[in-house]
Amino acid sequence: MNRPLTLASSVAGAVVVALDGTVLTVAQPVLRHDLHASLARAQWTSTGYLVAVAGLLVFAGRLGDRYGHRRAFGVGMLGFGAASAGIAVAPGVGWVIGLRVVQGVFGALLQPATLGMLRSSFPPDRLRTPIAVRTAAIGVAAAAGPVVGGALATSFGWRAVFLLNVVPTLLFGVLALAAREERRPPSGTPLDVPGALLLAVALACLVHTLVTLPGATWSAPAALLAAVAFVRHERRAPAPLLPPDVACSSAVRGAIALLVTASAALHGALFACVYVLQDGLGLTALRSGLLSLPLAVCLIGAAPVSAVLLRRAGARAAVTGATAVLGTGLVVLARAPGESAFAAGFALVGAGFGTVMVAATHVVVRQTPAASAGVAGGLQQTAMNVGPVLGVAAAAVLMGLGPDRAPMAVLGVAALAALPVCRALPGRPAPTGSSGSPGPDHTDAPALTRAGPVAGRSDTPHTAHGVESGPYARSLGDHEH
Repeated sequence: MNRPLTLASSVAGAVVVALDGTVLTVAQPVLRHDLHASLARAQWTSTGYLVAVAGLLVFAGRLGDRYGHRRAFGVGMLGFGAASAGIAVAPGVGWVIGLRVVQGVFGALLQPATLGMLRSSFPPDRLRTPIAVRTAAIGVAAAAGPVVGGALATSFGWRAVFLLNVVPTLLFGVLALAAREERRPPSGTPLDVPGALLLAVALACLVHTLVTLPGATWSAPAALLAAVAFVRHERRAPAPLLPPDVACSSAVRGAIALLVTASAALHGALFACVYVLQDGLGLTALRSGLLSLPLAVCLIGAAPVSAVLLRRAGARAAVTGATAVLGTGLVVLARAPGESAFAAGFALVGAGFGTVMVAATHVVVRQTPAASAGVAGGLQQTAMNVGPVLGVAAAAVLMGLGPDRAPMAVLGVAALAALPVCRALPGRPAPTGSSGSPGPDHTDAPALTRAGPVAGRSDTPHTAHGVESGPYARSLGDHEH
């Protein structure tokens, strides 16, 4: 599979998953009414998917590392599409919930592969543009999802929402499986199934706990016990699920923490904003949606700007500034007196979150060896799935304890409090010479040994002294013109 097709496949997979969640949110009331389901069972059409996908992302990423990211992506896309088609003809809400869990399993398989394919196909110093394109596409999908979902559910019913995924998943799934997979050296490293099971239980129980707050649930102690057991197992396992080059990287850990914080702050604040705008200011659902459009526009616009910031200022400076903008935007929303101030706050939040997402994802993917790209993608996707659930749960609890605007203020302060974590990210790249090659002190690049790239990396065929040498260097490179 060539690089343009790899990028298109990565974008398609990310967009399918983003659209699936947003369109269902709008169509869920119609689904509930049509299937005569209770509110709790209707909510489980979303919760079942979240529990499945959160618990399996990291292990699915490891499967991609071992058996090929394109193969994992192809199987994930075809399974995701098949489950979507099954939901569209489901006779009852029980079938919908069960098939949503199946959809979550295949979603977990394809999501890390969308980043793993990029890491395997593009050299580290050419990852900024593909990741920015992927992030911009997710922003477009998130903005268009409610509109598309509302139009389909209103005109054709809720089942049409799930048919939306069938054609793209079939097309890109077949293309991925038909493409020639890169040859991988045989690996005798075991898959660490016990570690995968413990992590899956810990994450699944954590998500279950968060979506059932503020009520007490059995899953809270289960999540804690499984997490403790997982850490103990990983320290003793000869081949841990999280390789040392990923688990021990301060840059990767910092980027994951920032992704969780930023996504929690964004989604928690948006959850609270809906009630403030409609119940507090008396706006209609349509007007409140239009008022939040600056968020989507700035999020999409932040993606290409982030690629430039990464190249010129480095990840540390880019994420530090973006996190400050995000936190400031949330504080503005918490104190906004009218619609104009809300629009300004939404714009700041979109610009800040979009930049954090691109830059932090770039750090996770680039700082990880190609041999562990699937695990890195799984961690990134786990952060982007757990963060929103954590943010919405925190917002719901805060709204029950105080004013409706309290979540925006608290989450804004939490985002600003995460600024010291940015110091763990790589700093400004060293100036390049006349040939465009970074100097030996290039702090935003993976570590090199005297003999060359770290063992296990697959970037050698794509680079020559730091300059892209492939046939698509001119169109996809990040070099300055």
